Amino acid sequence: MNFTEPFKSLLTQGMVLKDGAKMSKSKGNVVSPDEIIEKYGADTGRLFILFAAPPDRDLEWSDSGVEGSYRFLNRVWRMVESHVELVAQKLPVNLGDEAAKDLNRTLHATIKKVSDDIGERRQFNTAISSIMELVNKIYAYPENADRGMLAHAIESVIILLAPFAPHITEEMWRMIGREDSVHHQSWPAFDETALILDEIEIVVQVNGKVREKLIIPADATKQDMEAMVTENSRIKELIADKTIRKVIAVPGKLINIVVG
Repeated sequence: MNFTEPFKSLLTQGMVLKDGAKMSKSKGNVVSPDEIIEKYGADTGRLFILFAAPPDRDLEWSDSGVEGSYRFLNRVWRMVESHVELVAQKLPVNLGDEAAKDLNRTLHATIKKVSDDIGERRQFNTAISSIMELVNKIYAYPENADRGMLAHAIESVIILLAPFAPHITEEMWRMIGREDSVHHQSWPAFDETALILDEIEIVVQVNGKVREKLIIPADATKQDMEAMVTENSRIKELIADKTIRKVIAVPGKLINIVVG
């Protein structure tokens, strides 16, 4: 028989365990979803199951893990609730300050990660983890940094979280004044240029031991790195009475000065 399979790939999910044993009615170790839904809401149960383990691995049920998912969703709710008026304004994004660039970089790294984890790798736990990191970044965003970037990041979090917590994200979407469903929105586009760093931190070693860390231009060549490091006051002190035998420079990572 010649026919085409009705699916592109097969994903076999793992079992749900409690105290190391497979959940079953005969063992009396089943957790009722009704209890979770009544106490925390359906999104909490859904988020915990997706976050606790990759879908193809066994999942160990954890009451504290459920609590953690509940706290995270409440944290996102508070973040949106406290910025409702700001997000509703649809301000333009201005990447003129470093904090705005940094948040934009994290946002696009998260978009790429979540998109790949959902569409290619089917690793929902790491996708959710990256959204959590983005939320942490938003909470740490300075008050004097661009408000348009902050609003854009918060709106994007709602869309990125929607596949994992569909009910609360729909509520938050309406909260910020959007009329159409969050589930009808276009998926955020990943901008690769947003990930390009202007400056990076490198490690400076002397005879293999870390002695200093420097912020240098991201496009610095080996020659540029050597010049900047040898002009550093601390490194000058360390090598003042010694002979430089070799300089090993790895652009974007480290430079090691071998002296004798």
